[in-house]
Amino acid sequence: MLARRLGLNTLLWLSLLMAGASQLLLASTMWLASSMVFALVLAGTACLGLGLGFGLSGAPLNSYPPRFFPARRDTAIVALHTVLGLGLAVGPLLAGWLIANHSWGAFPVSLLAISMLLMGMVLLLKWPEAKAIEDTAKLASHSNAAMRRPIASASFWTFFAIAILYAFAEGTFYNWTVIYLQETKRLPAEIAALALSVFWAAMVAGRLAVSIAVLRVPPERIWLILPVLMICAFLLLTYANTPALGIGLFALAGLACSAFFPLTVGLISKHFDRHVAWVSSMMIAALMVGNGTGTFLIGLLRGQLALEQLYRFSAIYPLLVLILATVLMRQARKSDAPQVESVRA
Repeated sequence: MLARRLGLNTLLWLSLLMAGASQLLLASTMWLASSMVFALVLAGTACLGLGLGFGLSGAPLNSYPPRFFPARRDTAIVALHTVLGLGLAVGPLLAGWLIANHSWGAFPVSLLAISMLLMGMVLLLKWPEAKAIEDTAKLASHSNAAMRRPIASASFWTFFAIAILYAFAEGTFYNWTVIYLQETKRLPAEIAALALSVFWAAMVAGRLAVSIAVLRVPPERIWLILPVLMICAFLLLTYANTPALGIGLFALAGLACSAFFPLTVGLISKHFDRHVAWVSSMMIAALMVGNGTGTFLIGLLRGQLALEQLYRFSAIYPLLVLILATVLMRQARKSDAPQVESVRA
């Protein structure tokens, strides 16, 4: 809604402002009384949720790449999410190094400076006008589905459910990595931490590989293969009894998760070409709902089931994703068939 009222570039500027505010609040904890620190960390986390990577930035970050590269929209979106994943992988390592050298404050201060620099660039650069974006959408649109309001479409809600179920799977993988390997598999803490870093690194590598692969392979085919890999990872993780298996299987999990969400954003954007900002924002919302709810659900069930059982049970999430995605693809092929016959006629 804000994208329609304010424009995508203004929304991107605001997201950078909130990201900078989050780092300012975090850095300020170095000089304030300890009684205020926790409240400031919570406030900073809330600002980060609105800032770069999530919240306000979802619409512009996912809307601009397909408009800049309409013929390579899937590659553009996956490449963007590859950079986001790279930040998730490298950021904790850099922060850990600064903490070990008793200079952790340099991390939020540096991110604050970078946010301010990017805000200035957003203000100075010339961005496509909203009307130009809509005109591009009209030219790129090859489906009647693009003209419909997404909220009234069963396809949109199927995509929404897929994003939530995927988030259940992704959140279960990375939120419980360290606890699972340390407490359940009795592996050393450094191995558990390394497995988590490898998970993120594999996700980045997988996104990079897919951004190249979609130039030759239909993105829908890759989209359907990745949930199968997720199912395998969930079932095999119960055998992660050695450091090599623990690290290797979480690498498989990262590879399986890698490009699924950006491909989902790309496919729904293609399906609803005139509502890219809205549908991409809703996909981000679905991802956040799924991550939070899925992680909380695992926490509730830990008292009744062992983590090994919960990992096996979690294979149902990508299985449901695979079923829903297959249904969507079949519907898309049926709706495209009459258009092909019309063109031939």
